[in-house]
Amino acid sequence: MKIGELANATAVPSETIRYYEKIGLLPEPDRDSSGYRCYRPAHLDRLLFIRRCRNLDMAQDEIRELIRLAELPEADCSEVDALLARHLIHVRERLRELASLEETLVQLQEACSDRRTVRECGILGGLKSELETPEPEGRHNHVPGTHGPGQT
Repeated sequence: MKIGELANATAVPSETIRYYEKIGLLPEPDRDSSGYRCYRPAHLDRLLFIRRCRNLDMAQDEIRELIRLAELPEADCSEVDALLARHLIHVRERLRELASLEETLVQLQEACSDRRTVRECGILGGLKSELETPEPEGRHNHVPGTHGPGQT
């Protein structure tokens, strides 16, 4: 199948498919005589696997490791379990961060419950004071998919 057909079958944009090829998550397909990529069922299966992993917020390195482990079907699955355990720790940490974020946003919204001018806006004032306060050490801003194996 061509890249557009693969994209439609997996709901993964063509640009993303090419990116996954470039970084080695998806093997490069053969090309036909006119230079078009020709994907096989194995590409479809791999891309669906990658998409499922990304839906679980797994990082590229985690997906790469799972693919490597999947290619060793007779091996002990303890490494797979350990990878998932590390990812679960990360997810739980992220949930705590999001709960804290929710609390901060609720407090900011409550600061502006009365109708005021923008100059008197409690939300903007709260954001200004937040910007002046440095983040606690060890706290980080998570961008989905940027954590690596063993990192939380």
